[in-house]
Amino acid sequence: MKTLSALLLAAAVSLVAAPSVAAAPETVTLAVQNMTCAGCAIAVRTALRRVDGVAETKVDLERNTVQVSFDPDKTTVEALTRATAAVGFPSALKE
Repeated sequence: MKTLSALLLAAAVSLVAAPSVAAAPETVTLAVQNMTCAGCAIAVRTALRRVDGVAETKVDLERNTVQVSFDPDKTTVEALTRATAAVGFPSALKE
């Protein structure tokens, strides 16, 4: 019984001590509707930065796009598009 307890303890410790492997950051470009001014760009950028997992945003007002780098373990493209739509700027993945 002592051996089984020792093995279970060792297994538990190794699981806790094992380093977690984070997913590589993902970068996507979203086509954004209704973005016509600097204030619009700020609203889009702010909405995206509030999404947990977003690391960086680059808004291109001339092309009506935003490039977003994010942790795919923490968020999704769908969450990003919901965030922009929530502030009045529907968006979709640009291919």
